[in-house]
Amino acid sequence: MHHLNERQKASVTWISSPLLVLAGAGSGKTSVITQKIAWLIQECGYQARHIAAVTFTNKAAREMKERVAKLVSGPVAKGLIVATFHNLGLNIIRNEAEKLGLRPGFTIFDQEDARSLIRDLITREYPDTPQEPDELLHQFSAWKNDLLTADQVRRQALTQDELHTAELFERYMAYLRAYNAVDFDDLILLPVQLFRQHPEVLERWQQRIRYLLVDEYQDTNHSQYELVKLLVGLHARFTVVGDDDQSIYAWRGARPENLVRLQKDFPGLKVIKLEQNYRSTARILKAANVLIANNPHVFEKQLWSDFGMGETIRVIRCANEEAETERIVTDIIDQHLKRRAKYKDFAILYRSNHFSRLLEMKLQAYQVPYRLSGGTSFFARAEIKDAMAYLRLAVNPDDDAAFLRVVNVPRREIGPTTLEGLSQCAHAHQLSLFRAINDPDLGEFVRDRGIAHLKDFRDLILDAQKHLEQDDDPVPALRKLFIHVDYEDWLHQTSASPAQAERRMKNVHLLLDQIGRMMEYDPLDDEPLGFEEAINKLVLRDMLDQQSDEDDEDRVQLLTLHASKGLEYPHVFIMGLEEDILPHRNSIESDQVEEERRLMYVGITRARQTLTLTLCAQRKQYGEKIEPTPSRFLDELPQEDLEFEGFGQADPERSKKIARATLDALFEDLGRST
Repeated sequence: MHHLNERQKASVTWISSPLLVLAGAGSGKTSVITQKIAWLIQECGYQARHIAAVTFTNKAAREMKERVAKLVSGPVAKGLIVATFHNLGLNIIRNEAEKLGLRPGFTIFDQEDARSLIRDLITREYPDTPQEPDELLHQFSAWKNDLLTADQVRRQALTQDELHTAELFERYMAYLRAYNAVDFDDLILLPVQLFRQHPEVLERWQQRIRYLLVDEYQDTNHSQYELVKLLVGLHARFTVVGDDDQSIYAWRGARPENLVRLQKDFPGLKVIKLEQNYRSTARILKAANVLIANNPHVFEKQLWSDFGMGETIRVIRCANEEAETERIVTDIIDQHLKRRAKYKDFAILYRSNHFSRLLEMKLQAYQVPYRLSGGTSFFARAEIKDAMAYLRLAVNPDDDAAFLRVVNVPRREIGPTTLEGLSQCAHAHQLSLFRAINDPDLGEFVRDRGIAHLKDFRDLILDAQKHLEQDDDPVPALRKLFIHVDYEDWLHQTSASPAQAERRMKNVHLLLDQIGRMMEYDPLDDEPLGFEEAINKLVLRDMLDQQSDEDDEDRVQLLTLHASKGLEYPHVFIMGLEEDILPHRNSIESDQVEEERRLMYVGITRARQTLTLTLCAQRKQYGEKIEPTPSRFLDELPQEDLEFEGFGQADPERSKKIARATLDALFEDLGRST
């Protein structure tokens, strides 16, 4: 541990009581967690299979596992759990499915599946519902994160509208049970309910996990806090790492006050602060410290670094949004030439996604390569969703969302009338759509021709199930399934070109190959998986990080402030420093400015060498031109460290010097290339 500072070493070696490591931005928290895992195994006598490290994204879990492998490997590392909260929850549910009333082969509903279920529920049973499916989905998620049952929600309802929403929630939960399915929030909710209702199961898991480490603790919601509290039990052998100043996910249930709750629930809690930053210049850290000091704090801390003061922070006021994007892009080109900086060294951060549209056009116009975060996920592609639906249905025939996705893909002459009749039969007899095909009363709802087509589809799925159960290697059988349904022909019918159809079919084969590899060995779980487990793992992994892999290409990075958390760049631009944008209008109106300030703090601390803040004198909003007020956050920064431009009379001499320097750099670059 020679490369750790004194506080990092203290964090690694402290095991006498529960520990909270208050880790500021760029303070080396991942090193602390990974070194502590090694310390527990090598110095404290813990077996790896009794240690669990939990974080929020697959990317973070992968990085943690790779770092641990460099410190501890071989037989002594066997059984170590390094996983996301939801992956841990899935493992608990998988092992305790029977006690939870789930049958083997249960399905995980992603957001689209859940939204589709709510939409169908409204259409069939609650046509007068005023809320949109997305609004209901958000409300249901909030209730689950707060560990509220349908019965509790119903009892708390004060108005007829609230009672109506509670009834919808109850029906939604009933349908999930009928489909032998769980949604994303259930992956935490169900283990908590299980542990509360079955002490003997909880004790078994407490014996399994004897030391727990939790990363990004400030992002935990109520249900995740309770899961941690139950798992650590009375012995309270744990280390949690977090930073209340970087809690920016209240909109999805995160509670930074969970850091404070730890002191109340665990009076012996030891607190160690990591304040030395290994990322940014002293001036950038000073700006971050001064800004965040405007928020109330239970834990005070001051980031510092050994990197010197660095360059002043530029605040540039532009005429309008067109000029703002123009200035940022030309400035990047300028620095690319002068500093010999790579394009991937630059990041442009913004509060809302709509900023990216104008930026993309401007970057394309100047032929500057860029990467927009949040691109299309592999699992969001139509052909992959089709393939996954077939596989999910083969694992769990009661999965109505999967059934509806592929029952007529490719076309099988199963029209809306047939499906409506099947749905009525299923509803009348409380069956899944697949099981309703066998119902003797189906003829009352569907014509004979429609029943024949439905039975053909049923036989197709049953044949796939038979091969999955009997074959040692199911992948060849799955390939035959897609050949048998003429899926490649279907892709040729629905694609813009033969080349596109071939690429899409290649994606399906890639998916099947990945399932085969996971069944041989799954690197995240360090063990082979069954077919059902492999399917659920793939669904969950995509839901967690949407294939957010590292991008090593030389491209300017465009991303929201929320998406920037955990990342760092030599040169950072933050756009739209205006009231109603940053801080956002909704946050101002709902008195959530403290979270917006934390978001700004996160943006500032992404920068390593230079930071530029931009705003507009005039901006188009809802078709009208307005003169926005500069963000209050600009006033909260140390003014002596800011260099303002565009707030008064222009300095033509300064502009000439900048232009001359850029031209000199350009000519120098051209000279080198020739």
